[in-house]
Amino acid sequence: MTFLYLFFEFFKIGLFAVGGGPATIPFLQDLARSDYGWFNTEELGVMIAIAESTPGPIGVNMATYAGYNAGFGELGVLGGILGGMTATLGLITPSVIVIVLIAGFLKAFKENNYVKGAFGGIRPVVTALVLFAVFGIIKPIFYVDGAFVLPVIAISVVVFALMFVKKLKKLHPAFWLALGAIAGILLKL
Repeated sequence: MTFLYLFFEFFKIGLFAVGGGPATIPFLQDLARSDYGWFNTEELGVMIAIAESTPGPIGVNMATYAGYNAGFGELGVLGGILGGMTATLGLITPSVIVIVLIAGFLKAFKENNYVKGAFGGIRPVVTALVLFAVFGIIKPIFYVDGAFVLPVIAISVVVFALMFVKKLKKLHPAFWLALGAIAGILLKL
């Protein structure tokens, strides 16, 4: 029954996380605070870092990671490979269903004023959800044991600023992750 809950929860995320992988973050935050106990808010930050640094879509990577590491307290085990596959299938199933249903009608939906209006209103809401999730994720990273972790904040600000430099903007995310790893080692974070 636990794997059915895992599938259902990620099915809901896949159904409502409009806007791609980052849009799954608010839903994952909600799961982190749920009674399931599959993962917590601190583990969510690790999930995002790993999902971003591995090949593939971030939402699928996060679902796989979350399902694999989902702790099932009553069973005393982690989700493992079956948990990873279950969460991933739950996440992608709504997209497959929707794509199959609308593939033949794509042009009609694309030009429909109601559909255009709906997505015009959904986009800013997704942006707000992602930004809210970002603030929820950075707080435990920047503020630990009642104090700000200044080196972590400095690394974040410097990398964020450097990403706006025209020549650096095109660098692969792996470069930034490697730079962060090196800074973390050197600063003993």
